[in-house]
Amino acid sequence: MAPIKRKSGSGPDTRPPKKSRTEPVDAKKTAKTKAADDTAPEKPPTGNVRQIKPSILREEEVSFPRGGASLLTPLEHKQIQIEATRDVLFEQNGVKKTEEALAEDEVALDARTIPGQKSSSKNKSKSKKRNGESKAAKEETGIRIEGLSYKRLVPGSVVLGQISEINEHDIALALPNNLTGYIPATAISEKITTRIEKILEEDDDGDNSVGEPTEDKDMELKALFTVGRYLRAYVTSTSDESGHNGAKSKRHIQLSINPQQANAGLSKTDLVVNNMVQASVVSVEDHGLVMDLGLGDRSIKGFMSSRELGHNVNHTTIEEGAVFLCLITGLSSNGAIIKLSADTQKAGDLKKTNFLVDAPTVDAFLPGTAVEVLVTDVTRTGIAGKVMGMIDVTADLVHSGASNPDQDNEKKFRIGSRVKGRIICTFPIAEPRKLGISLLTHVLALTPRSYTHGKDIQPLVGALALSTIVEEAKVVKVEPEVGLFVDCGVPGVRGFVHISRVTDGKIEILSETSGSYKLGSTHRARVTGYNAMDGTFLLSMEQKILDQPFLRIEDVQVGSIVKGKIEKLIINGAGIGGVLVNLAEGITGLVPETHLADIHLQHPEKKFREGMPVTARVLSTDLVKRQLRLTLKKTLVNTEDATWSNYEAIIPGSRSPGTLVKILPTGAVVQFYGNVRAFLPVSEMSETFIQEPKQHFRAGQVVNVHVVSVDPEQKKMIVSCRDPTAFGLAQQAALKDLNAGNIVKGIVIEKSINEIVVELEASKLKAIITRGHLTDGSEQKSASTMKTIRVGQTLKDLLVLDKNEKKRLITLTNKSSMIKAANAGHLLTRFEDVEQGKRVEGFVKNVTSSGVFVQFGGGLTGLLLKQHLPDDVIPLPDFGMRREQSLSAVVLSVDHEQRRFILSLQDTEKPKPEQSATKEDLGVNGAVTNAVDVEMSGIGDFQIGKLTKAKISSVKETQINVQLADNIQGRIDVSQLFDSWDDIKDRKHPTRSFTAKQIIPVRILGVHDARNHRFLPVSHRSGRTPVFELSAKPDDQTTSDLEILTLDQVQVGSRWVAYVNNISNNCIWVNLSPNVRGRVRLMDVSEDISMLNNLEGNFPIGSALKVHVTGVDLNNSRLDLSVRSAKSSDLLTFDSVSKGMVVPGRITKVTERQLMIQLSDTVSGPVNLIDLADDYSQANPTTYSKNQIISVCITDVDTPNKRLSLSTRPSRVLNSSLPVQDPEISTIAQLKVNDVVRGFVKNVANNGVFVNLGTNITAYIRISDLSDSFIKDWKTTFQVDQLVKGKIIAIDPLLNHTQMSLKSSVIDKDYTPPITFNDIKKGQVITGKIRKVEDFGVFIVVDGSSNVSGLCHRSEMAEQRVDDVKRLYDEGDAVKAKVLRVDLERRRISFGLKSSYIRQEDDRNSNGDSDGDGPEAMEGVEIDGAESDDGLDGADRGFDLENVQNIEDIRKTSHAPTDDDEESQARPPIIEFAGLSTGGFDWSGGLFDQHNQQTSPEIDNETLEISQKKKRRKPEIKIDRTGDLDAHGPQSVADFERLLLGQPDSSYLWLRYMAFQLQLSEVVKAREIAERAIRSINIREEVEKMNVWIALLNLENIYGSDETVEEVFKRACQYSDPQEIHERLISIYIQSGKNEATDELFQAMIKKFSQAPKVWINYATFLSDTLASADRARALLPRAMQSLPQYAHLELTSKFAQLEFRSPSGDPERGRTIFEGLIGTFPKRLDLWNVLLDLEIKQDDKEQVRRLFGRVTSSKLKSRKAKFFFKRWLEFEEKEGDKKTVENVKARAAEYVRQQEEAEKPDQ
Repeated sequence: MAPIKRKSGSGPDTRPPKKSRTEPVDAKKTAKTKAADDTAPEKPPTGNVRQIKPSILREEEVSFPRGGASLLTPLEHKQIQIEATRDVLFEQNGVKKTEEALAEDEVALDARTIPGQKSSSKNKSKSKKRNGESKAAKEETGIRIEGLSYKRLVPGSVVLGQISEINEHDIALALPNNLTGYIPATAISEKITTRIEKILEEDDDGDNSVGEPTEDKDMELKALFTVGRYLRAYVTSTSDESGHNGAKSKRHIQLSINPQQANAGLSKTDLVVNNMVQASVVSVEDHGLVMDLGLGDRSIKGFMSSRELGHNVNHTTIEEGAVFLCLITGLSSNGAIIKLSADTQKAGDLKKTNFLVDAPTVDAFLPGTAVEVLVTDVTRTGIAGKVMGMIDVTADLVHSGASNPDQDNEKKFRIGSRVKGRIICTFPIAEPRKLGISLLTHVLALTPRSYTHGKDIQPLVGALALSTIVEEAKVVKVEPEVGLFVDCGVPGVRGFVHISRVTDGKIEILSETSGSYKLGSTHRARVTGYNAMDGTFLLSMEQKILDQPFLRIEDVQVGSIVKGKIEKLIINGAGIGGVLVNLAEGITGLVPETHLADIHLQHPEKKFREGMPVTARVLSTDLVKRQLRLTLKKTLVNTEDATWSNYEAIIPGSRSPGTLVKILPTGAVVQFYGNVRAFLPVSEMSETFIQEPKQHFRAGQVVNVHVVSVDPEQKKMIVSCRDPTAFGLAQQAALKDLNAGNIVKGIVIEKSINEIVVELEASKLKAIITRGHLTDGSEQKSASTMKTIRVGQTLKDLLVLDKNEKKRLITLTNKSSMIKAANAGHLLTRFEDVEQGKRVEGFVKNVTSSGVFVQFGGGLTGLLLKQHLPDDVIPLPDFGMRREQSLSAVVLSVDHEQRRFILSLQDTEKPKPEQSATKEDLGVNGAVTNAVDVEMSGIGDFQIGKLTKAKISSVKETQINVQLADNIQGRIDVSQLFDSWDDIKDRKHPTRSFTAKQIIPVRILGVHDARNHRFLPVSHRSGRTPVFELSAKPDDQTTSDLEILTLDQVQVGSRWVAYVNNISNNCIWVNLSPNVRGRVRLMDVSEDISMLNNLEGNFPIGSALKVHVTGVDLNNSRLDLSVRSAKSSDLLTFDSVSKGMVVPGRITKVTERQLMIQLSDTVSGPVNLIDLADDYSQANPTTYSKNQIISVCITDVDTPNKRLSLSTRPSRVLNSSLPVQDPEISTIAQLKVNDVVRGFVKNVANNGVFVNLGTNITAYIRISDLSDSFIKDWKTTFQVDQLVKGKIIAIDPLLNHTQMSLKSSVIDKDYTPPITFNDIKKGQVITGKIRKVEDFGVFIVVDGSSNVSGLCHRSEMAEQRVDDVKRLYDEGDAVKAKVLRVDLERRRISFGLKSSYIRQEDDRNSNGDSDGDGPEAMEGVEIDGAESDDGLDGADRGFDLENVQNIEDIRKTSHAPTDDDEESQARPPIIEFAGLSTGGFDWSGGLFDQHNQQTSPEIDNETLEISQKKKRRKPEIKIDRTGDLDAHGPQSVADFERLLLGQPDSSYLWLRYMAFQLQLSEVVKAREIAERAIRSINIREEVEKMNVWIALLNLENIYGSDETVEEVFKRACQYSDPQEIHERLISIYIQSGKNEATDELFQAMIKKFSQAPKVWINYATFLSDTLASADRARALLPRAMQSLPQYAHLELTSKFAQLEFRSPSGDPERGRTIFEGLIGTFPKRLDLWNVLLDLEIKQDDKEQVRRLFGRVTSSKLKSRKAKFFFKRWLEFEEKEGDKKTVENVKARAAEYVRQQEEAEKPDQ
């Protein structure tokens, strides 16, 4: 057969020269001869063109040699045959490197070449230049000796490795030459892959979440493999993983040990004895293991006997899927069963013939197989040889032993000798083809390398710990281009320092004789790793490595203090979520947000910056996830206490700080270091009582605790914050001596809402009494007793119920029943005291659906089953019982084995009464005492229908109580007194016609049942003294047939006499007979509506009514009656109502905008503001009250929408002839242009105001029509429901549009237009107000103008100089001024205030008139304070003759010294008199004259007048403090009152006013202010009023009583939204800790507002979060679903499910179950998936989130929805996952797109 051709690199003719057949062949000599004689080698072609190496058989020879004989020698024939075989066997479909590239790799990565190859070992450039020569030399010289490297390791390579580490999802395999590969769990065996797929499928289906966990769920790789086992691995891929933050890239080698790949190339013929194969366990049998070899022929199986597994290995513990490297020990007769052995002692014993000597093909030689090697070459860097004379093998520097300085390979291995070796790798791309072998002892023996430590032999890996620093590492061998071999200081332990690890810088070459690293030199080094395959420690001499604190996460000790630099701030949705701190190269720790500081930081980014050095303490390490958690809390970092990182080292009593990670109602979880956690009970949180831990502690807080108890096995620990020294030995002894049942005495030291803390006398122990244990009575009685107890009070005769020594908790009771039992010795405190039939005293501990748990002393609990309860309490909620209720029961049975006992409320000694009584039971022979009817001698004489006599004992409104005898009672219902309506004389009080002690004839009707308000036949009576139901009707005394009225005898339309029994909010309950009861709606009680507003007064209890029947419902036992006429009492429906009807209605809701009126059960409607009154100014809904009955007129009926419009206008309801100020406008036709109308603001929009004029009429007002003057902020001027008056200016009937104006100029006919700038003339005198005061003058606004203003310069203010204008005038002062100049161009006006200007004008206008009291006589400045005296004479310039006699007094007053005399003297007189005004008198000029003539003794009239005016005006000087008010806010009552004048509707201002009074402890005044606010705030400002109501509720809650809170609450519900008021009060109760009141209010809400889902959800949240009563919260769901409509069930159920996730007391698993049910019912509701995903993401269960994403994306989704979920999944994986999970999402998305495209193709 001709040889197969194959491609190869070009090269010279490698055929050996022809020699004589008798010449011996010496390989070594031949190589030297070729190297010397070959002077003209063939040059390779230039360029990158790959040349084809021809086969030896195709070399050019003479076609026909002489004689036809061959020119080749027999040796050459043999070589040709070997090369042809190699061409066939080693041909692979991998990527092949060219000879040039391979040569470069070999020079760059490995210098272990044969010395004869100088061109390739000395320098790289020379090698490149003489590439051809190098190849020729290489091929002529022989095979290259080289070790395995990363670049030579290509996919398809097969290597031998040793397991160095077993992780959760992969296995680390140590490979030769310091390489490490990783085997994923999916590349082990087919069995393991199948198990993994099954686990994933079960996770996707959710089977494991509800069922039992499968066995596959517990699959661990550590159970399948052991460290140190040798395995054959197949290289599947090699990749460079980029480093983080610029770090060096990491090389990753992925391997597979699946026998199908590891045994690739093996055939059945290659399975010979002593060969090594890889096999996986298929099944475990009784005598051994069935193995899979992974061959193409699946019929070939392997079997390994249980004795072939090695010493002390039990084959039954081997799991299916495990992989072993096995030695073939034999074959079956047909070759189908291969006998295997995994015993390394047998396979590694090469002294026997356990190595492969002969094989049918070269494929049999795979890594792991031991072979015999013929040495062909020995160098200082390795050994070369051949196996079977045809396969080249090499052993590199390490695996030949040449790295050992004590070993000389040239002496140990002689050329031509044979040695044992083990194949460790293949070189698929090497030319010529070759295998790598190892001659190391531990590899040959297939055991880990060991060393001698003393007398013991131990594994070498334990000789030096990783990261250990070797202080003196001595160089024992130097490889110039490779590195250093050093002595590590441990006998027999060598280390290797690569040339790149010798120093921080770069070293090109090392020398043995010179330099710092010559032989014998010592250096400081650090252990960086260990390769089990090479048996060599790896070291580094780099200074940066020596200085680095940690090399790996394992070096970081939990609890140690570390230093680092902030690498990055983690930002999440809530802000800064944590900080990454870099501790060393490649080691980064996370500081969570809660551990950034001891306090919560609002802005962590301001304190922490990237690159900042920090000191931290290690909280925990996760070696699997390679994560570190650190803390920066100073209390943890700087603490000197011990750090608790394992439970075994913790002893009770020791102290350490910890971090609170979770706050529960019962305590808190404290995290320490590592996985150490402890529970801090609420009783151990403080020395004082703590009701709600969340109010005192927060998550992330550091607390100092001491250990109370620790259980290392269970990993449980209890800690305490309480001072351990506070509970001394004496108290411990006292607590131990105290037992349940003891009677003690104590002093109240603390009191809360529900508990009392008592300090026991003598022992000083603290105990607790709950409110329910204060009395035996009702809950109200216990609450009342609670109020009477005060701190410091001494309580005697307290009973010890129970004690808990660990928690030091003592529980007491004050129940007299239990104390009495304890004193008598009958109290149960031990199970041994329980006796059957014994009556015992206890209290209700808990109530369940199946029964009641009753607790006694010492925590002893018995069960009272439902069937042992009285029949009348079974239908009641919780069987009519409450927790801590006193209970007396009889022990029914005792189970001593289970230590249980059953109770009963009935005495077991007494027989149960029969349902029907016999005649003897009724007491026929029972005697009666002093019977009224002398004919009655025994109880048996009282039978139904019997006529007898009775004596009236008392007269009630609804019944008469009588005596038939001294020991027999009876009653006569008011309905059994009269035969007809006419017989009733006093219809309001019918029973008053009877008197006590009156004897009347009666007929027996039956026995009265007080519980059900009915009477029974005599045969059903129970008890020894029954109460008989009697009749005193005259007709019943004479008739022989007694007919008792029942409900089925009542017919619709029939008439009866009824008697009022009870009055409720919406009806009156009446009795027709003792057992027939009906109701009368409020609107049907009377034709006169005015009587309905005082039902108690007009229809008192017991009053008689004439009624007729309107409805009978026998199924529900319901009877509807009416007092009104049959026609008027018909129930209103939307079909029966009509426009214009006047009907009575009941007010159901009162707001400040409208009234809600109920006309019948199905008809209701609103009364809006425009329909309340004929005069809109009187339209005030708050004048009405809830449940008030009023008459309304139906103004509009919208039948399709079932809406009514109602009116209470007198003109509508009463047909009043009174004038109507605001007529009703129902159509736009009633309006005309220029009509002046009033209406209520409906809306304030950006473009104007809309006003409601009628039911369907709305007018629009433009902004320009709102006012004549400019309004800066016009929106605040108008409010909704504000009453406005305007004129119609436009009407569009087609569009039904109306436009109106509010301008006074449009509305008022006598309107005077404001003064404009053009109306101002020079010389004109005007009045105005000062708008602004400046240093240079004042600005004056003209009165009655459109904001026309001007300036009066200070030079025009007075005749003399004015220095300080601000001391003369204030803003707002009224003045009179003269126009001096008008600048039309600049539109400026100049005014003058000099008195001479005003006087001249007055003289001009007076015409001799001496009367100066008019406005024109007003001079100068302020008009507001001006005083006009009748005696002033204009000619005398205003001199007052009556005041002349007081001149001296005035002078004294004017110059009298003040308290601050110096200040008065320093003050200029002009300033002292500034701002005063007088009439007809030039006071300004005189004032300055007086100032200039103070030394003159003469006093003229002007001076007198000035003094007089000064005295008169001084008290009226006002200082404007508005600026101070704006700056500091209101500081006094006057400030608040002033602000309220301008802002009466501001609830904010009112609330501040209330707070101001409360600061002064004026609670009463604060209440008054709140009441004022409610009255003052506009009725349309609902939100503002609501704020005041809430503030008043808060005030009463804090300072008032329960009664005042209830009163305010009821009032608030009438005037505001009741539901919102309920919710606000609940919030107040929760904030103040009144959980019991909150619970009661919630229970009322779910009855009143049962149609509001929000109420149910809020109640459930309260029960679950605040009360931690998850069971009660869950019980609300079915009740809510019964009350709410069907469409609300989905959202409600979803909210309850979310509560399970979010609540601390919730159960996430229960929430998942609810969501699964919802998703199953509503699969298309993707919002449910979204909510569930959000909740699961917060739970931080990544696998659960991935399963959810997988499920939702696998369902049928539209493209847009699918894109949304895939995008969200991708974002999640990018944040929480790794590259693999990200790629998985992308692959799933691509698969979805592909499926969509395929689905669309058929449609197209």
